Amino acid sequence: MSFIRLALCVAGVYSMFLLWAIAQERLSVPFAAIDGSEPAKFKSAIFIGTCQSALSAVSAFVYIILRRKPADTLIQSVGLERAPEATENGTAANGHHHAKHPAKPSTRFSRSALLLGYLQCSVFITAAAPFGFAALSYISYPAMVLGKSCKLVPVMLMNVMLYRRRFAPHKYLVVALVTAGITLFMGLGPAKPSKASKTDLPPNANLIGVAYLLINLALDGATNSTQDELLARHRMTGQQMMLWINVFCTLLTTVLSVLPLPYIPVIHPSEAGIELFSVLEFIRTHPGVKTPLLQFAFTGALGQLFIFETLQHFGSLTLTTITLTRKIFTMLLSVVMYNHKLTSGQWLGAGVVFAGISVEAFVKRKDVHAKRVLQEREKAKLKSL
Repeated sequence: MSFIRLALCVAGVYSMFLLWAIAQERLSVPFAAIDGSEPAKFKSAIFIGTCQSALSAVSAFVYIILRRKPADTLIQSVGLERAPEATENGTAANGHHHAKHPAKPSTRFSRSALLLGYLQCSVFITAAAPFGFAALSYISYPAMVLGKSCKLVPVMLMNVMLYRRRFAPHKYLVVALVTAGITLFMGLGPAKPSKASKTDLPPNANLIGVAYLLINLALDGATNSTQDELLARHRMTGQQMMLWINVFCTLLTTVLSVLPLPYIPVIHPSEAGIELFSVLEFIRTHPGVKTPLLQFAFTGALGQLFIFETLQHFGSLTLTTITLTRKIFTMLLSVVMYNHKLTSGQWLGAGVVFAGISVEAFVKRKDVHAKRVLQEREKAKLKSL
């Protein structure tokens, strides 16, 4: 069952975010105006994030309602209150103790602490995106992808530094293999003709771009490690976490879009004023943006359902491995469909990534087999009694 769930999560993440990438590419090109004026690009990353987080919150809520237990209240279903069977010290709602289970240490449920953790993740997510976008103004896109491919490293570092969490030895090997493989694949690709150099960049542009990228990676790592900590400390499903993180993300980005903010480097790089007004005017004069915007939000929302399902059952390292290797499989699919040529170094990188995935799959299969053997022995003991 665990292998089937993992396979479904991988298929869901790959398919939804492949369509999501197509919509994202469409949003990056100019849209025709209804008055016949020159086409213009849609520049509001804040509004795009608002659309995706709002639809993701709605999809998570619908999923929770469809899967809720008949005895659960709405507050229990969305994870803001524990069900009676989850009360402390093994005591049921009727006051009787479960004889088969010993008393557990008291772990009081704190709704405020849980919501604060969700808000913390939302702040990290909302703050990370502008720094990643700003980095592209100073470094090339291949350099950006190369840095983002090492996301497994900050995820593991943040887990160790912030929450003192330890991992099995094979996890470190998988991280090293996947990171090295994607680095080889991205770095040893055929050289592309560079764009005209920008003369308005400062002499230390590369350092500024790398600094922005490091901030983006650190915030991504803090987000994933905080999600792991919330899952470990509180009894919630991945969809409950998805619901509240996206609710807070929607609130944060909505506030940013309606405030009359001045020009702020990285955080608010657009012109001073209320961004929402300019966005609505752009949509009115460029109606072609509506379809890709909805496609982007819809596929991103469905993709997040698979992402949080993976996070709940397999952890952030497995999730990060899936999201990173998706780039490799997308490129390999492109090679087959469009007959592109890969360098020997890129084939080596792909082989290293597959080796890392194979190690993870082998260990998981071995663990599942060991658990089944233990369960069979326990059943045999019970039958003998």
